Amino acid sequence: MEKKFSLKKLASSRETSLVIVLVLLCAFVQFRSGSFLTSKVINDMLKNYSITMILSLGMMCVLLIGGIDISIGSVIALSGMAMALLMRAEIIVSTPIGFAFAILVGLVCGLIVGVIIAKGKVPPIIVTLGFMNIYRGITYLIADSQWVAAYQIPENFKAFAQQNSLTFGLINNLIAIMILCYIVFFIIMKWMRIGRKVYAVGSNPDAAGIGGLKLDQIKITVYTAMGALCGLVGAMWVSVYASAQGDMATGIEMDVIASCVIGGVSLSGGRGSVVGVFLGSLAMAIIGKSLPLIGISQFWQSAIKGAIILVAIIINVMTARMLEKNHLKGREM
Repeated sequence: MEKKFSLKKLASSRETSLVIVLVLLCAFVQFRSGSFLTSKVINDMLKNYSITMILSLGMMCVLLIGGIDISIGSVIALSGMAMALLMRAEIIVSTPIGFAFAILVGLVCGLIVGVIIAKGKVPPIIVTLGFMNIYRGITYLIADSQWVAAYQIPENFKAFAQQNSLTFGLINNLIAIMILCYIVFFIIMKWMRIGRKVYAVGSNPDAAGIGGLKLDQIKITVYTAMGALCGLVGAMWVSVYASAQGDMATGIEMDVIASCVIGGVSLSGGRGSVVGVFLGSLAMAIIGKSLPLIGISQFWQSAIKGAIILVAIIINVMTARMLEKNHLKGREM
């Protein structure tokens, strides 16, 4: 009984462990740099990494059902570029309409991916790898291999990423959107039926199917939601960088998956939490912001990130094996 209790406690304290690690990491960086724990640095960090933090929510749901999506960078580029081109042509001049259009483009992209995975029974890695190139190619095609410059984007849209208008001056707009997304997903995954269905599909798809869950519908919903978040991020990206380029968001899926893994989301599905993902993505943000402050070169930054991801995956695998072993022992007569 004591062994069962300790293993269960170990698994359930993942978030607590992450909080402790983050506190120690922040203290170390502050000691080395002396300027990390300031309101400006923290605000800039959250604003710049709000994109990754939002995408991590969608990737969490994809991983929970046992899937993967490596096309998100291309969906961000396509939705952001499509919106920016319409702004350049002065067809879209309103910030809310720009965001709505980008979200719609991303939603359609995610829906297409989800339908092919669910109805075609094609492995997610194959589908998303293919669409990563398809969506990126379409982005270059509609832009004619050019980019939308800052002067071609409405001033009110460019200013949105720097303003605090959504919270009446309290926090930056991008941070506010990120916090709202986490609140919504926390409610969905904690108390709504669709959240429980996502966990059920990832934990045991065969049993979930026998139990009456519509597996294809859930998969399509999850990938559609991932696409919609990519569309939202596509609009945010254009606002932050005041431009749209065909290669934007290239490789971002690695940071997003890493945030989920560090946050305790299982790559085999069925295990993970919104709080854990928030802490995991916050850890990636702190690492990305702090390494330059303490004088670590850009080349070493990538190596350190890779090592952290590898360690997190090993910890996740070991924890899953321990829990499975304990579960099997509990069933022995």
